[in-house]
Amino acid sequence: MYLKVMEEKIFLNRKKKSIGLIHKIYLLQLKNRRKYTASTKTKSEVRGGGRKPWRQKGTGQARAGSSRSPLWVGGGVIFGPKPRIVKKKINKKERRLAILSAFYLKKRNFKILEDSFFDNLTIVKTKQIVTILKEKNLSISEKILIILPEHNKKLRLATRNIKNIIITTTNCLCLDHLLNANNILLSEKSIERINSIYGKPYYGKE
Repeated sequence: MYLKVMEEKIFLNRKKKSIGLIHKIYLLQLKNRRKYTASTKTKSEVRGGGRKPWRQKGTGQARAGSSRSPLWVGGGVIFGPKPRIVKKKINKKERRLAILSAFYLKKRNFKILEDSFFDNLTIVKTKQIVTILKEKNLSISEKILIILPEHNKKLRLATRNIKNIIITTTNCLCLDHLLNANNILLSEKSIERINSIYGKPYYGKE
């Protein structure tokens, strides 16, 4: 039933355009996450060099005003890297369609669970989560993405020591999480939320 809803309402996209859009949004997200922290000192920032090395004329050497000139060993750096912020704008409509297209590409990796599946956790134990996943024929050696309709503190605490499990909510979906996941666990309520957020044709005219 819910897979049919996803087919009819959520997957309203154009596959020819979506692959290129996924690539575009994915690269933009990687670009925005990168931290440009490399830093070098200019002539004015290098310690020392306040005194003129020798007099202007009469020595036979080239004139020099500071021993911290970029031309000297131990001097400053010309046009060296400095910490900066690089932020590329991502259109909301394009981001939504890219996530929608990623859902379409990953529809064979979906596993639909009941709403009470994770709500009934009484003990916050990693061992309990591993046992539950084994019962569902899921291995923690594969990347698992769990999409919840709302935040679940118990589940997050129980899975934080398992590196291949990522937990997110329907309004905080990330494109690279969808693309990298081997299995995507969804509750019935999560599908309804995804349908309300992403189930409209945000790109072009339908």
